[in-house]
Amino acid sequence: MAVPMASCGSISGVYANLNAIEKIPISSSPGLFRSSFGLDHVQKICLVPKRLAFSESTIIPKASSTAAVEDGSSQETVPTPKVIIDLDSDPESTVVEVTFGDRLGALLDTMSALKNLGLNVVKANVYLDSSGKHNKLCITNASTGRKVEDPELLEAIRLTIISNLMEFHPESSSQLAMGEAFGAYQPAQKLDVDIATHIHIYDDGPDQSLLCVEAADRPGLIVDLVKIITEINIDVISGEFDTEGLLAKAKFHVNYKNKALIKPLQQVLANSLRYYLRRPTTEESSF
Repeated sequence: MAVPMASCGSISGVYANLNAIEKIPISSSPGLFRSSFGLDHVQKICLVPKRLAFSESTIIPKASSTAAVEDGSSQETVPTPKVIIDLDSDPESTVVEVTFGDRLGALLDTMSALKNLGLNVVKANVYLDSSGKHNKLCITNASTGRKVEDPELLEAIRLTIISNLMEFHPESSSQLAMGEAFGAYQPAQKLDVDIATHIHIYDDGPDQSLLCVEAADRPGLIVDLVKIITEINIDVISGEFDTEGLLAKAKFHVNYKNKALIKPLQQVLANSLRYYLRRPTTEESSF
């Protein structure tokens, strides 16, 4: 683990390193939140939609950089925003990666917002590839110095990043599921929940199984998924949660009494998640 470049009191060293275009490999190690759920001290974030001025150019919700139109000219399109929360790659910190084509800056305001959640950004890297500019942050809990492992705080991190993304890049809200509630531009497309939901469970050695979930994104999804899993006495060891436009893709390493899930328990877990993700929402006032 590299020596921390910043602390809760000062993150100027991290800011300076955001200008370096580099990719530092991170070692792999298992072990994260074992049936941990719902810490009361987690700060509740409030997302307030901010309507920022934006140009009148037409927004086309596709991931390509340009698109041809009938008169032969090109028209700007909006890349797909991606926020990845990786609990597996680094044994000491939670790795967060943000991509929005080549539009992202240094994310200084996002880092400041994460600090307000009681977090330290101990390392930050920026690198480029064919999909655009990737901003990678290594985050720890300021009070413990350890990686973030509470589902509520992980969801707060995700929503904070997405909120800042929509504030400083209003056009991104047309590509995000959160844009319908908090963004300047609602998504032009809607996902069919039944079609978007996919659940698969694979054996991953004798001690754990790999749970893969793909579903329509919405606020609170990380917390809800972990709650459903742990309510049937399955332990969540580690995982990764990706927000890709309107979709959320989660991968969790899970076990039951330190063993991989047997087939009947896999079916119970899959059915429980599928029921929750596909069930229609009902307003409380309708009762």
